[in-house]
Amino acid sequence: MVNVGALLIGIFFGTLAQIAIFFQLQGPMKYEWFKNHYWITVLMGIPISMLFLHSVKNMVLAFDGQMWPSRLIGFSIGVIIFSWLSWTVFNEPLSTKTIICLVLAVIILLVQLFIK
Repeated sequence: MVNVGALLIGIFFGTLAQIAIFFQLQGPMKYEWFKNHYWITVLMGIPISMLFLHSVKNMVLAFDGQMWPSRLIGFSIGVIIFSWLSWTVFNEPLSTKTIICLVLAVIILLVQLFIK
């Protein structure tokens, strides 16, 4: 049985981490602040890593110690967040290839969440 509370906490921290890492890694391409504050941008990796650690810990707890679900859920969340932010922040179009990859990420997420 999946521990829904731990799963939701894990997804929450994972989503925050994916958003933060998007801006840490892609921010310098668009925003001067990230370019001008290199070491602050680098040090953002510490709290981002802590968010990922909390995410994985809670998702592994949610699935009774199994690690694969946390990895696949984290991957799916990352693909979805990256695609959404690339589209909204950088105005990158969603190509057919990207849409297919997004659909596959959603399918992976649904399989992990709803198939036992």
